[in-house]
Amino acid sequence: MAKWCFNYESGEYEYIEKDGFSIDRGEYVYNWDDSEYRREEEECRNSLFDGEDDD
Repeated sequence: MAKWCFNYESGEYEYIEKDGFSIDRGEYVYNWDDSEYRREEEECRNSLFDGEDDD
């Protein structure tokens, strides 16, 4: 699922998939803000460890 991300090359927001494919342009972009994907991964990792006890 693509997210609304900023493409530094074009200076515009576009729907870009996690692998860097821009839905709007129909091509891969290499200089874009992937912080939404990184934040989502971090939240997922953190949720895996929230239920563990440190006995």
